[in-house]
Amino acid sequence: MADRGASTLSLPDDWPAHPDPILALNRMGSFDWDLDTGLMQMDAQAHEVFDVRPDEYDERPETLSKRVPPGEARRLDTVVSQALKDGSENYGAYFRIRGRDGTLRWTHTQGYIRRDDTGRPRRIIGIVRDATQELRESDARRDQAAQDEARREQTSVVELTTAALAHARTVQDVIDVLKDTHGLVHLGATSLVMGLVEAGRIRLVAEGPVDSFVPGTRITRIDEPYPMSEAVRTLGPCFIESPQEFAERYPLLWPHITDLDITSAAYLPLIVQARPIGAIGLLYSDRYGFTPEERNILVALGSSIAQSLQRAMFFEQEMDLAQGLQQAMLPRTIPSVPGADVAVRYRAASFGGPVGRDIGGDWYDLIPLPGGRVGAVIGDVQGHDTHAAAVMGQLRIVLRAYAAEGHPPATVMARASVFLHELDTDRSATCLYAEADLSTGVLQMVRAGHIDPLVRHTDGSCRRVTVPGGLPLGLSAEFGRLEYPVGTIELDPGETLLLCTDGLVEQPGADLDDGMRTLSALVDTGPDDVRDLADRLIDVAAERGGDDDVALLLLRRRGPDHPQSGRRLQQHVAPGDPAALTGARHMIRTAVAAWGAEDRADEIELVADELITNALMHTEGSAVVTLRAFTGSRRRLRVEVEDSSSALPRRREAGESGVSGRGLLLVELLTDVWGVEARGGGKAVWCEFVVPDHD
Repeated sequence: MADRGASTLSLPDDWPAHPDPILALNRMGSFDWDLDTGLMQMDAQAHEVFDVRPDEYDERPETLSKRVPPGEARRLDTVVSQALKDGSENYGAYFRIRGRDGTLRWTHTQGYIRRDDTGRPRRIIGIVRDATQELRESDARRDQAAQDEARREQTSVVELTTAALAHARTVQDVIDVLKDTHGLVHLGATSLVMGLVEAGRIRLVAEGPVDSFVPGTRITRIDEPYPMSEAVRTLGPCFIESPQEFAERYPLLWPHITDLDITSAAYLPLIVQARPIGAIGLLYSDRYGFTPEERNILVALGSSIAQSLQRAMFFEQEMDLAQGLQQAMLPRTIPSVPGADVAVRYRAASFGGPVGRDIGGDWYDLIPLPGGRVGAVIGDVQGHDTHAAAVMGQLRIVLRAYAAEGHPPATVMARASVFLHELDTDRSATCLYAEADLSTGVLQMVRAGHIDPLVRHTDGSCRRVTVPGGLPLGLSAEFGRLEYPVGTIELDPGETLLLCTDGLVEQPGADLDDGMRTLSALVDTGPDDVRDLADRLIDVAAERGGDDDVALLLLRRRGPDHPQSGRRLQQHVAPGDPAALTGARHMIRTAVAAWGAEDRADEIELVADELITNALMHTEGSAVVTLRAFTGSRRRLRVEVEDSSSALPRRREAGESGVSGRGLLLVELLTDVWGVEARGGGKAVWCEFVVPDHD
């Protein structure tokens, strides 16, 4: 057996020529296991370790199974197999052997693995020995070590709990840390109770096991005979070392907690700057008394808890102020919009940082505009603090004012940028402003460094709308680049416009495009109702967490039972350009015929020509002529002529020649309704004609 495989393998260099006497002196047996044949040769001492006679062992390891319990055998096989697979040179393991008398005793084995030139294991040479006495002595050492470890663990738990409390930001966070299974439970406490001092009374904020609440203790006076009251009153710890002591000292409380099997308790005052802010009670059900060392540890823990609670209480107070500021800056209500369903949502980020960083500069707004139009705004001021919220509030107000004055979207954005630049702040802001004419579905949008909007179609599909953009607000004014190109789309009945801040889109480890695709997929599968859809998106953002606020605005144009636009045409007419004027007249004539309004063609052409002529004669700029056709309960054709003058038209008496001064008179006589809207630095004169239906 010793010569098997000698042509390719050799024994270790330090292996003695005659190992048996050396091993025997150390009560060790040896074995030589040929992995090719599966046979394992053992010497006499190894037979003695395994408690088998030579005639009972046939050199097959399986024969030893009657001495090695199945569970031990599986564990030993796992160790050996792992060593053979991972290229190890040796292994070692403790396992138990059942002797002839049925007793179990510990055994230790070590094996040296011999491999050929290819690394394949071919042979294991090793020893086995009785390890019962060794482990018995080790157990004694372990008992002493366990006591030392218990003391270290108590200290460690206090240190870990103190470290965890350093991250607690609210009173509930402090309670959660203390109730965590990795916290005070390791100190042996069955449960805890905690109360805070408020207006000369103690309010219970955390109680022990479920259904353990004692009636009448939710709010107690400091002078009442309860252990928590005593700790607050005396500013000293209250240690109760037995059930008898508990019953004698606190007869009002003890009858209500006898079912909890409390054997001892420690009530610690929570003191900050020599003033009690509360008390905490640790209840035990498996110990009696406290050593001086344990008392010192618990008192130190009480001091740490008090400091954490004080920070948490200050944090909650300041957060209430900060959140109140932010809520005051956001719109209190969103106006109802005829022809649209609107939903807005806001979610603050969750940070682990300083007070005030849970609020930011994200905002939304919905602005009623002249002529039944509406402005939808989404924006994000740089930063997450009260300063960002304050800047956001000011920016929202001025942007709303510029839009309500009738300025076109590009002008609204440019003026808002100038305002922010002059606000004496280092903050910039991204923003998207969409002006919607819900009667026609036409949306004019401008974008200042913000993410693109999404549109959800009536079939549920969602697409990203690419809007040409300019620099963020503040930066565009600083660099003198106040140009904001306008993108125009038409929102069909039943379609939804989605505006949001990047907190809803950005995800750790993913780029913006991936986030937009993920958001589009959520909208695709979301509910039809805009309020339900908004809730769904905010819930997803809350589940995902993140370090950014989320603002969301959804605007859905209502269905075909409301008046809607079927067509829209527009023409620019520059002063002194006869060709452009001729083209505008041709557009009007062609559209009237194509849209089935021949019955009123003469009236429409005459009024439109009058409005265009007035705009060119009485202003210095060009005129923009827009024709829209509406369907619904009544078919209507609308003519708008926009110019750059803020002067409103007025009726004048006809001149002596009788050829001027009749413009507005004609408009009043020939149209069904007309009006004037402010448009920023200019205005738009509009009129509508009811067009009869043709069977």
